[in-house]
Amino acid sequence: MKKKIILISLCVLAAAALVAFMVHRQQAGYTKVLTAKIVREDLSTIVSGTGQIKPTNYVNVGAETTGRLTHLYVKEGEKVKKGQVVATIENVQQQANVAGQEAAIAAAKTDIASYIAAEKTAQANVEHAQADLEQKKLDWDRAQALYRAGIMAKQDYDAKKAAYDLDVATMSQAAAGLNQAKAQTDSARGHMHTQEADLKVNQDLLNRTIAVAPFDGIVTNEPMREGETVVPGIQNTEGSTLMTLADMSVVTAEVKVDETDIVNVQFGQPAEITIDALPNKTFKGHVTLVGDQALLRSTGVATSQSTSGTEEAKDFKVVVTLDTPSDELRPGLSCTAKITTAHKPNVLALPIQALTMHDPALDVAKSKGGVQAATNSPNPKSNPVQGVFVVQKDPHGRLRAKFVPVTTGITGATDIEVLSGLGAGEEVVAGPYKTLRDLKGGALLKRDTSQPVNLTTSGSS
Repeated sequence: MKKKIILISLCVLAAAALVAFMVHRQQAGYTKVLTAKIVREDLSTIVSGTGQIKPTNYVNVGAETTGRLTHLYVKEGEKVKKGQVVATIENVQQQANVAGQEAAIAAAKTDIASYIAAEKTAQANVEHAQADLEQKKLDWDRAQALYRAGIMAKQDYDAKKAAYDLDVATMSQAAAGLNQAKAQTDSARGHMHTQEADLKVNQDLLNRTIAVAPFDGIVTNEPMREGETVVPGIQNTEGSTLMTLADMSVVTAEVKVDETDIVNVQFGQPAEITIDALPNKTFKGHVTLVGDQALLRSTGVATSQSTSGTEEAKDFKVVVTLDTPSDELRPGLSCTAKITTAHKPNVLALPIQALTMHDPALDVAKSKGGVQAATNSPNPKSNPVQGVFVVQKDPHGRLRAKFVPVTTGITGATDIEVLSGLGAGEEVVAGPYKTLRDLKGGALLKRDTSQPVNLTTSGSS
């Protein structure tokens, strides 16, 4: 009985060994590969750059006079409106000068009013003297006629002439008084204009002690404190900048793009901006500036301004303007811009990793006599071309690799456009990389189902 069990066990082991041998023999010469299907999809070429959020317009509100900072009406991070008073510098003397000048102008206006009244009085005197003169002129003309006719006595004639001459003098005196009144009025107006000019000067000096917001914006920096002394001078020097205001109505993302990608970036291209501080939000925008100066990646200095001759990686500045800025954005926030440099809908797409460089002549040489025949050929120089290995069935139903040259177009994140050489639905070898690199045309293939195909296109298993 025991011998029978041993005999049965030996038969089972022999059968298993025979099956294993047959399976191994059947799989000998096969190459395990990952495959994928050629499909149609929308492709976009994306160029990424990192940088920070910046307002298009910002200004340093500086001190325009020397003095003690008496009030800061806003704090860093607060929003301000155009024309809003944001700070004041000590201005007692300036206010006093303005008040005194305004009082002087008020007094000058009162003087002008009195001179105008005197001018009107003088005008009335002229009109009265004019009327008397006309009456005396008539009397004098009649007296001359009567005297020539011998009717009027010489005494009465002389009296009429004296009365007429007196009114002529009175008329001249009244006219001179009117001219004098007008001259006084003009002089008072001139003095008032001088005082008004002085008021403008004093008002300007007072305004220099009051800082106002030049536009709607947000306070991004406030280096000074109340009580400190400020001085006018070059911007960004200590004591000269009261605060920095940023106009957040137009917000940009200023990013750096690698020199290998900048040739594809153009004005007006759409972009998506993500903010590190706002991880769940994406902002739409478009390219508004493409820099023409290469910047050294290590220092950020333009190559035209660098004296170093060291070769290193370079970036270019690209400005993306956000289409709809948010109130949550702040200047200086780190961001990433993904710029769409090309987009094509419904194109044949091929996994990038399926592309390889291969010389089809080696496959022909191998079929005619192996690698040695290719080596001894008259033109042993390799001439690889770009293409893929298509999975095809031979007459016996076995899978074989066939190298097919392809031309490609735009490149997406994981796929590349196929312009010629392949059709939709064809199955291609997509990896592994080492296997694909050494694969030859006509090789027997076996789909590797033990590893997932990490592709955006659908894989075959």
